[in-house]
Amino acid sequence: MGPRRQGEGGGIMVLLLLSASFLRVPFARAAPRFPRTATANPKAFLLLPSSSPLRAFCPAFRPSRLTCSAHASMAAATDDNPLLADFDFPPFDRVEPQHVRPAVRTLLARLEGELTDLEKAVQPTWGKLVEPLERIVDNLEVVWGTVDHLKAVKDSSELRAAVDDVQPDKVKFQLRLGQSKPIYQAFNAIRNSSDWESLSEARKRIVQAQIKEAVLSGVALEDEQREKFNQIEQELEKLTQKFSENVLDATKKFEKLISDKKEIDGLPATALGLAAQTAVSKGHESATAENGPWIITLDAPSYIAVMQHARNRALREEVYRAYLTRASSGDLDNTNIISQILKLRLEKAKLLGYKNYAEVSMAQKMATVDRVEELLEKLRAASWDHAVQDMEDLKVFANGSGSLEANDLAHWDLTFWSERLRESKYDINEEDLRPYFALPKVMDGLFSLANKLFGVSVEPADGLAPVWNSDVKFYCVKDSSNSPVAYFYFDPYSRPSEKRGGAWMNVVFSRSRVLARNGLSARLPVAHMVCNQTPPVGDKPSLMTFREVETVFHEFGHALQHMLTKQDEGFVAGIRGIEWDAVELPSQFMENWCYHKNTLLSIAKHYETGELLPEEIYEKLVAAKNFRAGTFSLRQIRFASVDMELHTTYDPNESLSIYDVDRRVAERTQVLAPLSEDKFLCSFSHIFAGGYAAGYYSYKWAEVLSADAFSAFEDAGLDNEKAIEETGRRFRETVLALGGGKSPLEVFVSFRGREPSPEALLRHNGLLPVAA
Repeated sequence: MGPRRQGEGGGIMVLLLLSASFLRVPFARAAPRFPRTATANPKAFLLLPSSSPLRAFCPAFRPSRLTCSAHASMAAATDDNPLLADFDFPPFDRVEPQHVRPAVRTLLARLEGELTDLEKAVQPTWGKLVEPLERIVDNLEVVWGTVDHLKAVKDSSELRAAVDDVQPDKVKFQLRLGQSKPIYQAFNAIRNSSDWESLSEARKRIVQAQIKEAVLSGVALEDEQREKFNQIEQELEKLTQKFSENVLDATKKFEKLISDKKEIDGLPATALGLAAQTAVSKGHESATAENGPWIITLDAPSYIAVMQHARNRALREEVYRAYLTRASSGDLDNTNIISQILKLRLEKAKLLGYKNYAEVSMAQKMATVDRVEELLEKLRAASWDHAVQDMEDLKVFANGSGSLEANDLAHWDLTFWSERLRESKYDINEEDLRPYFALPKVMDGLFSLANKLFGVSVEPADGLAPVWNSDVKFYCVKDSSNSPVAYFYFDPYSRPSEKRGGAWMNVVFSRSRVLARNGLSARLPVAHMVCNQTPPVGDKPSLMTFREVETVFHEFGHALQHMLTKQDEGFVAGIRGIEWDAVELPSQFMENWCYHKNTLLSIAKHYETGELLPEEIYEKLVAAKNFRAGTFSLRQIRFASVDMELHTTYDPNESLSIYDVDRRVAERTQVLAPLSEDKFLCSFSHIFAGGYAAGYYSYKWAEVLSADAFSAFEDAGLDNEKAIEETGRRFRETVLALGGGKSPLEVFVSFRGREPSPEALLRHNGLLPVAA
């Protein structure tokens, strides 16, 4: 994962439904309407007043006579299946692999009937088209979304097998939905009707998006072309799933058992404790942090600790090479899978009438291919000289430290010597800072910031919703009148044996007028926040690195945009319907607050003594903010550039390999040439198993927006509490509230009063040209 600057480890988890669904948006999951089951805490639920929004999640299901016979025949499958119960929150604690096949197949059979009925009776009106369509989509997403989430956080061979079995059926239904000509024609009729101008902007965007989605889902294709398109979508779903599984398996496959303490010299106490704890879990019951044995893994907390602190150069090299070549050999080799994915994406693009897959991707984004390439080159040019100087600084420092490798620095040396240089230059040791960043205190400070900026309070609600692991926390978000407006789960810790790496936010339920219950105006949103940070060791709480603090702020920014939306049209509520290259705006915006003095000092208190982080250390953190900024910027530009090249000019049917493309990109984006065996593409899940294909540039694109948005607070005065609150409320009412109901550019202008400029980003990163 490497040192995290917005990107590889963070972002919204994009489920594989995206590749084929009528709605290529992150899931908004709703409870399917079947006989209800109890909540995780029935007593807590019964204590809620009848007006409580929580009760809106659980209506009684009253089937029509047309559907009674279908439900009767499905009774055996649904009676004891938690996935098909009418629940207040997904029954994560009760779902087992054996529930997946009957639940998905039962649901698909019912939805097939509902879709057929809709097509027969469809009319070009909101009530006869959009509302029933939203219910169909929502019902599928809750069941598949629950299963897919469990696969990401509680993986097992049994669950994989069940998902593999029903996935083709799910994709088949999605294609059937996406290619429905009666629905497509009804949306076109709305677009061409005399009532068009009277529709709200949100509804216009929904109609326009549905028409575009249908075209991109192959609605205009006929006979052999449609059959070929559908085959491609089925195969892409399998391949992306397999890619993700191979990365997880390759990551957890590597284990290095160490018994000699000299081999792990330099590792801090937290890393030794984690390595010993891992050893205990692998059967070495007597393992201790002091005496070992220790097990090193490729999971982020373990990998990063070795690269930053291990004095044993051979160990660093071994771990680095293992990480860089994950899923690139043997049964877990993703090389051929990548080739197949790229071939199929190109073929799909041409079937749809586009030159390449990037054009398909851009059809749903703010940017164009040309504008992306222009931005990346502008940022690359601004970053290059700084990155060259970063490398020179390392060489000089390593040489001055008497290092034998100073004149021949390799990739496995860079992070180690960067950390030593940072410690020397700014007198900051990241490990020494951990005691000041205990997870509970960080969350308290984060929630306090949300209260100040956005006028909401976040309260623990553990026991109200079932969870998938005992470490998962559940929270309620309330407005200034103390009324619930949203809920979210937080799963903070690394679990390498069952949980995929990285960090993400995803949707459980989205706000929706159509799915409102019990007289309420809208169903409330619910989110997941998932991280992979250092777990508690022994009797200590999770003590976080500053990068892990940034990650939590990042994911909470995504969650806030989902949860604080005021948009009631489900298809454009929260993060739904927002062009993909704008969704990182609030997440990257929130990271800026990690460097805000009052915010950071409210978080940073020693977990044992309660001592505040000394102000001089805060000043050093701020001074170190742009340490190696050129290098980190180029790293993201490399990822974005190779993604774009693979999806524009690269022809996967010719002899040039994907690694040839990456090396060519690296020549202009990486000061130290990559190793010949560099196979990082084989674990690049963002573009081969997620929603960032021909879209990884979105991190940089949205970073321009987020930096400019934060500059509004700087302009108002970061020490002016009243101005900060007023600007925060404006941010909430625009960026966080409007969802996909307005174009991202309009939303930004509504907040900032003008169009965005990259100047703030370059200034924040210290990459502006120095004045002559």
